[in-house]
Amino acid sequence: MSKIALFGANGTIGSRILDEALRRGHQVTAVVRDPAKVTVTHPALTVVYGDALDSESVTEVAKDQDVVVSAVGGGDGAGHIATIRPAAEALVEGVRRLGGNAPRLITVGGAGSLRKPDGTQVWDTEGLPVVLLQIMHAHGDALDFYRTVSDVRWTNLSPSATIEPGERTGSYRTATEDLLVDADGSSRISTEDYAVAIVDEVEQPRHTGERYTVGY
Repeated sequence: MSKIALFGANGTIGSRILDEALRRGHQVTAVVRDPAKVTVTHPALTVVYGDALDSESVTEVAKDQDVVVSAVGGGDGAGHIATIRPAAEALVEGVRRLGGNAPRLITVGGAGSLRKPDGTQVWDTEGLPVVLLQIMHAHGDALDFYRTVSDVRWTNLSPSATIEPGERTGSYRTATEDLLVDADGSSRISTEDYAVAIVDEVEQPRHTGERYTVGY
């Protein structure tokens, strides 16, 4: 059993990570700006106020935890620009302050910077809406920052090109820089199986200090 502090636990992805961690017997502290919005109850769940954009708040929440997981988002494109990299910087600084007792940090990433089979990156695809490009590049900027960090044990997990609620199969493939595409040419992962991958990484760290991706 691990002690996990989960930022953004009431979001689309965060709520699935919460469910997956609890079903596997982990002790979870759900960290949200409005604790009243977390309606899940469980003997292994604690709900607290916290702010992923405030490094002091991160430090306070991260004390005595084994892993900090961040599933924070920004809503629209402008929201992601204002949230994703600033949160990355605050999360790293907040964890860093704990020194040798610092937990690992696992964060939800984006698919935009992944390499497609033709060698271009996902965000180079023609016709993508401006809002989607903003979201992709916000995650890309955060990843650029993580790659400068050597004193915090971080992992950044990029989803497939399409991630949406669906079935929990418990199965997925992994890659590092390449977008995963199935036999039909689609790149997808359910939020449920993405959550499985996050908790797998909690239990068996295989990607410390790197970005990786999951898909079918």
